[in-house]
Amino acid sequence: MDIKEYFARISYRDCHKKLDLATMSDIFQHHIQAVPFENLSIHCGESIELDLEATYNKIVRKKRGGWCMENNYLLSWVLKTLGYDVTLLGAKVYIAELDAYPDEIDHLLLQVELDGKSYIVDGGFGMAYQLWQPMELISGTDQPQTPGVFRFQEESGIWYLEKVKRKQWVLNQSTSTSQTVENEVCRRVYLFTLQPRDIEEFRGCNAHLQTAPDSLFVTKSICSLQTADGIRALVGWKLTEIKYNYKDNMDLVEIRILADEEIEKTLKEKFNVTLDKKLVPVNTSRLSLF
Repeated sequence: MDIKEYFARISYRDCHKKLDLATMSDIFQHHIQAVPFENLSIHCGESIELDLEATYNKIVRKKRGGWCMENNYLLSWVLKTLGYDVTLLGAKVYIAELDAYPDEIDHLLLQVELDGKSYIVDGGFGMAYQLWQPMELISGTDQPQTPGVFRFQEESGIWYLEKVKRKQWVLNQSTSTSQTVENEVCRRVYLFTLQPRDIEEFRGCNAHLQTAPDSLFVTKSICSLQTADGIRALVGWKLTEIKYNYKDNMDLVEIRILADEEIEKTLKEKFNVTLDKKLVPVNTSRLSLF
């Protein structure tokens, strides 16, 4: 494992010697625009290993993406290698359709201590709720970013992340999501505590999310990538491209349904992903990712 090889993978060429917020944010931004959030291994008959060298190999050498336990585990290695003070945290992702959080942690994120302040670094959420910069760990303060306004709310030691959504201008309404989801103004994203976690604590969750029949990652094949001004995502056969803040605090959304023969080419051209095995697209869950 070589930090220079990782930097080449994310096209990061600036100086990384200074341990400051600007440098960490810059590396983070390069990561989310180069490394997709994806679970395609599950739908190619491959298993997702919770092993740092296997993750490095997959993301850096094979130019694949990964889900939270891959992206953020790799990012923790990157930041620690550079000298940052990094702690693994566990979160529970909000399920909007059930208005509930799961019983067990199902998301890995990072806490970084820097210049006397705490930041949450999360490069493994993907879709339209992906942070674009590290967020300072303070409660009740709006932290505007390109995707929208994020904020933390803390109650009795439990931290909640939420995102204020913009209105959407959907070019082709017929393929859009339900009106209820579109009309949401604020969406909870996940809750977490500041209890330090060990990677071993995520082994059960890593296995469960790959195999449980009701797991979002089993019922949907997902590949999303942040772009310079928005996001693109392939969920099943549906390709969604969003341009953030297109005009008057409104996001531009374009949706297209792909044919089977377009999938492989789209993954290569839009996400720079080439798979070793054939992907079987899936999108049977009604859970909204936008």
